[in-house]
Amino acid sequence: MPHFSTIKEYHSQLLQNTVSCSDIVSGYLSKIEEKKYLNAFVEVFADEALSKAKELDEKRNRKEPLKKLHGVVIAIKDVICYKGHQVTAASKILGGFTSIYSATAVQRLLDEDAIIIGSCNCDEFAMGSTNENSVYGNVLNAADETKVPGGSSGGSAVAVQAGLCMVSLGSDTGGSVRQPANFCGIVGIKPTYGRISRYGLIAYASSFDQIGIFSNTIYDAALLIEIMSGADDYDSTALVTTSSINGASDEAEKFDLLSYLNTEKKYKIAYFKEALYHPSLDKEIRENILTLIDSLKANGHSVTEIDFDLLDYVVPAYYVLTTAEASSNLSRFDGVRYGYCSKTSVNDLTDFYKHTRSEGFGKEVQRRIMLGTFVLSAGYYDAYFSKAQQVRRLLVDKTKTIFADYDAVIMPTSPTTAFTFGEKSEDPIAMYLADIYTVFANLTGLPGISVPLFKHSNSMPFGLQIMTAKTDELTLLQLSQHLMQHYKKYSPVVN
Repeated sequence: MPHFSTIKEYHSQLLQNTVSCSDIVSGYLSKIEEKKYLNAFVEVFADEALSKAKELDEKRNRKEPLKKLHGVVIAIKDVICYKGHQVTAASKILGGFTSIYSATAVQRLLDEDAIIIGSCNCDEFAMGSTNENSVYGNVLNAADETKVPGGSSGGSAVAVQAGLCMVSLGSDTGGSVRQPANFCGIVGIKPTYGRISRYGLIAYASSFDQIGIFSNTIYDAALLIEIMSGADDYDSTALVTTSSINGASDEAEKFDLLSYLNTEKKYKIAYFKEALYHPSLDKEIRENILTLIDSLKANGHSVTEIDFDLLDYVVPAYYVLTTAEASSNLSRFDGVRYGYCSKTSVNDLTDFYKHTRSEGFGKEVQRRIMLGTFVLSAGYYDAYFSKAQQVRRLLVDKTKTIFADYDAVIMPTSPTTAFTFGEKSEDPIAMYLADIYTVFANLTGLPGISVPLFKHSNSMPFGLQIMTAKTDELTLLQLSQHLMQHYKKYSPVVN
């Protein structure tokens, strides 16, 4: 299969007739079959993808202009709706369910002539950090098949990591794009909350969920954000701005995104002392980030250590609030109108619900529903839910103060590199604490990205997490591009 590092290069090859969409799709389908054991996909739309590729080749032969995603091969997480295709959230309770509409994000990709090649495995209802909580089984990390790929968007991350598609979509409620990107050595971005419509994204926690992107380059991630962002009549929380990351939507056709991302600006960057010296953080990850900080300073950037005394509150607040929202959101899955229906003989409707939900939901989903129901119950609401909301407000206020003085905040994406299957599965508290660095962006609605800069002595990749002020994806992407160009030490293990 021809080599290209960005969508722009791919389009250049198409225009030079050195490659066709049909050839590319066939190549990806062959590789998906070859790497089937990684379990990244739950369904592959082979015939449909080939048919679309042929149609696009014919368009090009007629000299029709290329749309922004002409022939770009994209995979989507199995929580994102695509009309006429199965969407199950990797759960038994939605087994065999077919979506009757497409998510706004998916439709905007299709409108630009993207090719959706399949849906990817994930943790059930996006609840997990390892992709071990799926009715379809574990996804394997292509860099080391004994290691987890991260979660919940593990299949989408591995699809890009292993070269099974060009880019992919995941969802990020507490790090479910950034953490697997970190474990797999690729780019993973969660835009500002509301930047991309949530219409057609199966809800986990509605005030946290955001569709995100996996890619090999900052340019490709930026292009997808540019296309998918914007107001949506079907989602009242979608940002109403008419422009997206560049502030010049009416000039989009003339806009050279790659040159816009390349900048030699000197940045004012902050990092949290409590994050970088947290006892859970791997020593080698800390040393690499400190070395990077020294290099940034030597090259004229301002990098300042600041105190952040709320770090130990972010994980408890996150799990109280998200499980509360999940207990409400998942109550719609009852086996009456669609999805799994218990065959157990029952005496009343309550028993029917109990059997259907006990048989249809996995253990981790059940655990979070029960926790969420508990924190919302009478007598505990004020002690847990209200307090967590107060912590969330403190965090939002703190970020406003920080970004009044700094362009960006950097911190680790995860305390460790990818760990072995089963290593944390018996201890849900240890698993939850692994989210200590990523949930902050979801609690505050900030855009965040994991940039694949480093390689550990254990041979596994790890990245740097960057966050910027709300709606400032441009600075986020420019700084990420700068770091990828000048400070990247890691080269992908998998071609």
